[in-house]
Amino acid sequence: MSFAIARPDQNLAADLQRRIDAKTKPLGALGRLEALALQIGLVQQSLSPTLQQPHMLVFAGDHGAAKAGVSAYPQDVTWQMVENFLAGGAAINVFARQMGMALSVIDAGVVHDFGERAGLVSAKIAAGTANYLEEPAMDAAQRDQALARGHALASGLARQGCNVMGFGEMGIGNTAAASLLTHCLSGVDLDSVIGRGTGLDDAGLARKRELLARAVARGGRPADPLEALAQYGGFEIAMMAGAMIGAAQAGCLLLIDGFIVTSALLVAHALSPEILDYCVFAHRSHEQGHAVQLAHLRAEPLVELDLRLGEGTGAALVYPLVQAAVNFLNEMASFESAGVSGKA
Repeated sequence: MSFAIARPDQNLAADLQRRIDAKTKPLGALGRLEALALQIGLVQQSLSPTLQQPHMLVFAGDHGAAKAGVSAYPQDVTWQMVENFLAGGAAINVFARQMGMALSVIDAGVVHDFGERAGLVSAKIAAGTANYLEEPAMDAAQRDQALARGHALASGLARQGCNVMGFGEMGIGNTAAASLLTHCLSGVDLDSVIGRGTGLDDAGLARKRELLARAVARGGRPADPLEALAQYGGFEIAMMAGAMIGAAQAGCLLLIDGFIVTSALLVAHALSPEILDYCVFAHRSHEQGHAVQLAHLRAEPLVELDLRLGEGTGAALVYPLVQAAVNFLNEMASFESAGVSGKA
């Protein structure tokens, strides 16, 4: 698959800015919503952008290192939470319903057989990754297959008319994988991107740091995104990175959630930096490594709510702000149309 992403044509920017500035408000009075409206207009190459068939994608996968103690929860929680998603009982289900967003759960590599289920996309690469404490998490063929399946999934949704996708994940141990990927791709010290994940106590956090240091001693610190992904990634992270690239190539807006989702974006960004033009950063997670990721990408999230749940919850929660940016651009009167005097 090709990783190349074209930047949106910037020639429309001046006309979009004039349209924003002509609304019945002081210049810049809608703050970050104005920049968001400009971004969406450029992504869609339209002075009157629309949001069509918004879709949340939640990628699930298991990690071979989870049983070594990098998480406070047992690995079985991954498949149990997928069942919760399918039953409609998780936070992301609640928020997606509230926002009117479709939701798909993708089995990228869960250690469980779900069979054919409504709402579940079966894309399993394998029953969990290998244990990166002992060997690479995945081989090159598995990595490339995960990227390609994610790409195909997002491309297919775009062909069906979706133009805004939110990204979420589920996988016990995936904050550890995200820490390792962030360490490799941001150049930041490992300890500064290792957090408590699902709620490790001090002893658990110390063990997690020791285990991840051992992983780096084995696999090194590859700066190449594909090699880092093979060494330490999860199938859900790899598939999500492929989906992000496919969505951006199709001209979709990407709603980026927290720490694990942003680790997938670090991979996609290293492969094609132009992807950032299509990304809306939802929130700043309470997981300490997320601030490091956002600084590396020079990204400013829309909100900060101390979230650290994952599942794409932050991406869903900011969707009304995305709607508001589009709606004011399309529906708010201009000084001229409203007969309101402009600034003297």
